[in-house]
Amino acid sequence: MPYDRVMARRLTGLTETMRAAGIPALLLTNLPDVRYLTGFTGSNAALVVLAGRRPHAQSRARLFTDGRYTQQAKQEVQGATVRIAPKSALAEACAWAAASGAATCGFDRTITTVASLAAMRKAVKAAGAAGAFFQPVDAPVAGLRAVKDTAEAARMRRAAALTCDLYDGMLSWIDAGMRERDVAAELEHRARLAGADGMSFETIVAAGERSSQPHARATDALLAAGDLVTLDFGIVLDGYCSDMTRTFALGFGGGPVPPRLRKRWAEQREVFEAVLAAQNAAVAAVRDGASCGDVDEAARSILTRLGWGKWFTHSTGHGLGLEIHEPPRVAKGQTELLRDGMVVTIEPGVYLPGRFGVRIEDTVLVTKTGAEILTPVHKGWLEL
Repeated sequence: MPYDRVMARRLTGLTETMRAAGIPALLLTNLPDVRYLTGFTGSNAALVVLAGRRPHAQSRARLFTDGRYTQQAKQEVQGATVRIAPKSALAEACAWAAASGAATCGFDRTITTVASLAAMRKAVKAAGAAGAFFQPVDAPVAGLRAVKDTAEAARMRRAAALTCDLYDGMLSWIDAGMRERDVAAELEHRARLAGADGMSFETIVAAGERSSQPHARATDALLAAGDLVTLDFGIVLDGYCSDMTRTFALGFGGGPVPPRLRKRWAEQREVFEAVLAAQNAAVAAVRDGASCGDVDEAARSILTRLGWGKWFTHSTGHGLGLEIHEPPRVAKGQTELLRDGMVVTIEPGVYLPGRFGVRIEDTVLVTKTGAEILTPVHKGWLEL
């Protein structure tokens, strides 16, 4: 489908949602939302969308930005009229919304700061609108973004494929004696050379006892033979994020496990196999119509049965797309249903404080019949 038609369809979906909720106008300042609806990738933008039935998308959406993006906005924006604001893009957007004839205007309460709301109210007051013009709305674009269209799914497949390639390549050069931060730096450097826009988040490299910290930052700590190493990373490609975690073992150069490490080595393998079983079970539970809580329980119940449940301390996964964390949340007690086209991570883990930890994560696309694993690179027990 042509890009302009994709954007028009997204704006139509949003305005239909707005009309159903009784929202005559909507101010959007969350940049990923703006990008999703218009294609604009600049760092300063405010988008106003009107819910009235209009013949063309441009007549119901106006994007405000500043002079730095005059050319870029002209090149990128689809489905909205562009206004280059000489001063504050946010203030001009508010004034235009107030002059649109809409009785009220929604704003995203989940990302709007107190300072921004004060500036918004000041702007509409100057334009003659009442103080109650702005009304809070919960993440109005999140539901649309949660279900990926064909083009988005294709971009996420490409991002995940490059992530897998980078991981495969890393297995040939990572070695005991390297610092965690050197592994992260080399991986990120190779990602850029391979065409990534950047990293989805700060790369996690955690070896030995530091792998017991779920979100350990890469440090000067050295990788050592006998360690488990948890590598959690992702890239951004064409604006879309990938996310994958693998845990592997640093062996002993083909030799036997030293007697002093045999007990720990065996326990590491036991925990690894438990996490792998839990992760596979959760992936198998993913399908259109499955509840997020049931997917979480598929992983959690196995770890509990095997005696490791108390050390599984976070949720099983999350949605991702233009941002690394998006709805839905795959966690205990979550009743939201997965839908065909959603992309989520499945990442159970076990963390034994001060000893070691294991996490295995795949990104999966929800389908009518199950889950398409976007990160199919080897995830079984691996000794380097």
